[in-house]
Amino acid sequence: MGFVTARLNLRPMTADDLPAVAAMNADPEVMRHFPAPMTSEQSVAFMDRAAKGLERDGFGMLAAEWRDTREFVGCIGLMVPAFAADFTPCVEVAWRVCRRYWRRGVATEAALAVLGWGFFVCGLDEIVSFTYEGNTPSRRVMEKLGMRRDPNGDFLHPLLPAEHPLRPHVLYRLGRDEFVQLQGRAR
Repeated sequence: MGFVTARLNLRPMTADDLPAVAAMNADPEVMRHFPAPMTSEQSVAFMDRAAKGLERDGFGMLAAEWRDTREFVGCIGLMVPAFAADFTPCVEVAWRVCRRYWRRGVATEAALAVLGWGFFVCGLDEIVSFTYEGNTPSRRVMEKLGMRRDPNGDFLHPLLPAEHPLRPHVLYRLGRDEFVQLQGRAR
């Protein structure tokens, strides 16, 4: 399982990806909108969850690599959030990109392909995305994808302590029909 975009290969993560995934997850700048950078053990668990998601759901987080060089760019994919909220159960499109690939449109390019996978291959009716309210770069990607903010769905992340500064999250949604219309306009 895997697919390509104009610049990227998207494929299941392998054990060979662990050093690059661990380095990305340990970068404090990449993880600034998360509670903390991840340890190597946490990156192994992240990769295990991705593999189990692919096996269980037919979708999950994928490794993104630059097509020309095969250099690891980040992780982009679909996942089922591991917490309960008013909008769950649901499927989320998510991404994490190595700092050297920021501001190149990589997250948007890969996420568009992943949304197509979710809607047309996996048969999903709606895909959401959410982030800390102050995460302007990710919110911009969501808007470029055509996702619409659902202010009634904004929430306090239940896995963070009540006083945690990253707890306020915004919710964005995209339905299959909306995605089809947006893709038709893009042509």
